[in-house]
Amino acid sequence: MSIPLSILDLVPVPTGTTAAEALRRTADLARLGERLGYVRYWFAEHHSMPSVASAAPEILIGHIAAATTTIRVGSGGIMLPNHTPLKVAETFRTLAALHPDRIDLGIGRAPGSDGNASRALRAVDGNEFPGLLAELLAFTGQRAFPDNHPFRRIVAVPGEVPLPPITLLGSSGASAQWAGSAGMGYSFASHFSPTPAGPAFRIYRESFKPSAAFDKPHAILGVAVVCAETDAEADHLATTMDLAWLRIRRGEFKPLPSPEEALAYPYSPAEREAVRDYRSRTVIGSPAAVRAQIEQLVQECGADEVMAVCNIHDHAARLRSYELLAAA
Repeated sequence: MSIPLSILDLVPVPTGTTAAEALRRTADLARLGERLGYVRYWFAEHHSMPSVASAAPEILIGHIAAATTTIRVGSGGIMLPNHTPLKVAETFRTLAALHPDRIDLGIGRAPGSDGNASRALRAVDGNEFPGLLAELLAFTGQRAFPDNHPFRRIVAVPGEVPLPPITLLGSSGASAQWAGSAGMGYSFASHFSPTPAGPAFRIYRESFKPSAAFDKPHAILGVAVVCAETDAEADHLATTMDLAWLRIRRGEFKPLPSPEEALAYPYSPAEREAVRDYRSRTVIGSPAAVRAQIEQLVQECGADEVMAVCNIHDHAARLRSYELLAAA
């Protein structure tokens, strides 16, 4: 089986490094991904988390698009409740003008932060997402404002540049139906969601209506991956996210621990069970093992593309993980 591969980057910040250093290293991974044939490189939006440095994906998209030549670059995603639709439309039309046919716009409905950070961002309630999405589409001409709407005459500049293709991010049937009925792409976050992707993908395909951006459905499966030369080495590298995931569950967003830190942590029986649950949603192993696991996931849900996120403490090992994945 051959399936297109892409990269999701949360810009992880390992212990012993700074967020600024993690940001500068994004170009290393993007250039490697381009050389290896990865289709796209997306940044997630998160706020007030010392463990990740992807608070401003729109800036990182411009940085990486300028540092590469062919790989598509985009958001995975822009959390729409944190932004005004007009600002998103203008930002991504500007990016599309600077980097034609290379920009993607992934949209999410979650805030990507805790309650306090959401309030500081002046984020609106996630229940308002359908209205925000409709407003964004109206600013781009894909839908129309009513004749008496106060925003009807506003132009999202540069007005002559089409908005990049929109992919809706989600982990539920509701988001899948929205994506399908609007003729968007759909990306399922199985790297953190315990829900199987198959039912959501079926809803997406059944509700899909062709659009100017997508003449047929395009379903992307987000997968957490740790790939190394051997199963034992991959298991060792994966201990980083064992402890990091445990901390996230407790609302702690510390920098990524090293495997040595993670192995020294005194896990309780309940915590070990939580780690086992997380591991069940992560693809870990040698290239052959990783290929078999990903092929199985794709067969189960019918994904058109796999987007891998490799949160590994050591920068060189992280690059190597993506290299081995592409080779597999």
